[in-house]
Amino acid sequence: MLSQNHISLNDCVIRKVLYGLKVGVDCALCLFQRGYAEILEATEDVSLRLEALEALFRLLAENFKPTAVPAEVGTMRERLIKKVTQNPDPYAEKKRVSNEVALKVLPSAERLISEASSTEDRFRRACLCAIVGNVIEFDIPGHNPNLEEVGSLIRRAEEELAIDDIPKAYRMARDSSMVLYLTDNAGEIVLDTLLVRELKSLGPRVIVAVKGEPVYNDATMEDALYVGMDRVADAVITTGTDAIGLSLKECSREFLRLYETADLVVAKGMGYAETITEFEVRRPHLLLLRTKCMNVAKYFGVERHRNVARVLLPRKGS
Repeated sequence: MLSQNHISLNDCVIRKVLYGLKVGVDCALCLFQRGYAEILEATEDVSLRLEALEALFRLLAENFKPTAVPAEVGTMRERLIKKVTQNPDPYAEKKRVSNEVALKVLPSAERLISEASSTEDRFRRACLCAIVGNVIEFDIPGHNPNLEEVGSLIRRAEEELAIDDIPKAYRMARDSSMVLYLTDNAGEIVLDTLLVRELKSLGPRVIVAVKGEPVYNDATMEDALYVGMDRVADAVITTGTDAIGLSLKECSREFLRLYETADLVVAKGMGYAETITEFEVRRPHLLLLRTKCMNVAKYFGVERHRNVARVLLPRKGS
């Protein structure tokens, strides 16, 4: 609850950023299309589908404004669909399949990293593999991931890297005592294990955080345990909430304590990028993502379907 986290929340965030990643024109179709597809996944009851669609239209009409953050509206949509359809995890089967497919790709990604010429090169290759895993996301207009092609995307990851702060992130990780790693999607979390392993090899303690409850195809504790993240990370926790991206006002005390004391925060995916860029951070953050939509691509000043490794630094004196 918000009331229990006031003190920690104030330590985590300096002030609201006016130039954060707000909704664009393309977000209107995306927010609706993803909701529509999820409603079809959630229930076969036609009356429930119509009820959920009516509620979705109403929610978007009330909350789609120029000042809105896509991930925050997406969180509202997800909670509405789960409530109306009475399905707590509409994408459970797709998440299971994503994990299984990614586990088949894992050996080739491990070989790629093992062929690196140095510790820094291993870290770089692990970052690229983790970014490529971010393609595993469904129902974004114009983004149609073929899970069987993840292996080929890994081989092209370097040439599609549009923002490269990996060298800076390597130095920060090497000098860190504790790294907090925020995962994004199921399937993707398989490739995250490789980067978590490389981070640990540099010396810091690495804590991995998954979502507290199902939300779209985001990874939960069930996914983390299934892919063996608990055997790689020093600890696996949850954010304490089902919010897309990072909603500090809803996170648990345990999560906030780690978030405010981490030397480096690694945040995967567009949802975290959309929400973390709303604030001036107190700790260095490494954003790793694939620009799967034009709105995010434009924000970072790159083309769509590109890989991004961007370090966010605290303002001096903060």
